[in-house]
Amino acid sequence: MLRFNRQFDPGSMKLVIFDLDGTLIDSRLDLIHSVNAMLRNFQRPELPGEVVASYVGDGAPMLVRRALGDPDDEKFLKEALDFFLAYYREHKLDYTKAYPGIPELLEQIRSNGSHRKMAVLSNKPVNPSRAIIEALGLAGFFVQVYGGNSFETKKPDPLGVNTLLKETATLPENTMIVGDSSIDVLTGRNAGIATCGVTYGFAPHTLCEAPPDVVVETPRELAELFV
Repeated sequence: MLRFNRQFDPGSMKLVIFDLDGTLIDSRLDLIHSVNAMLRNFQRPELPGEVVASYVGDGAPMLVRRALGDPDDEKFLKEALDFFLAYYREHKLDYTKAYPGIPELLEQIRSNGSHRKMAVLSNKPVNPSRAIIEALGLAGFFVQVYGGNSFETKKPDPLGVNTLLKETATLPENTMIVGDSSIDVLTGRNAGIATCGVTYGFAPHTLCEAPPDVVVETPRELAELFV
């Protein structure tokens, strides 16, 4: 059920910025398998899937750091990150898929607003982000896809959003970010744009830390915002 914490007009949105993991795509298994492959390679015990999933959202370096228990050895951390990225590059599409209803949602947003644009802003590295979106047949919906290494800062810093605002010549009051975690909500707040939280992703428990302007439970509910 749609829950508004702050009233705003979704129909006035001319730019909709989506998070990727846990929002557009269910990449949980491939991330879990890649993290545990990294841990096995360095003779560390594997982690339960729900623990790995809870570490997702702040980018690959932080995911690897958390999985290793925040070690002080930066050289080791770099080796582990390199292994993880190489493994994930090969296995990023083993199980990853768009959440049910996402293609229909994107089509509805596009068809119900001739001047409405969509973009992706993820903390996942940009190359796998773009490759996954392309492979899943979603690339045609987005004017731009940015990742965690596209800028010198990641979400919740507003640099990525501000860049998209400039590139699309869109005002903050006509822009909304959609994501499954408090990171996305804080990004939106920092950029002065509307925020939408989805509860079907990886980190819905974090939305209580930073309540979004509106909460939706399914892609179908999100589509209702733009009817």
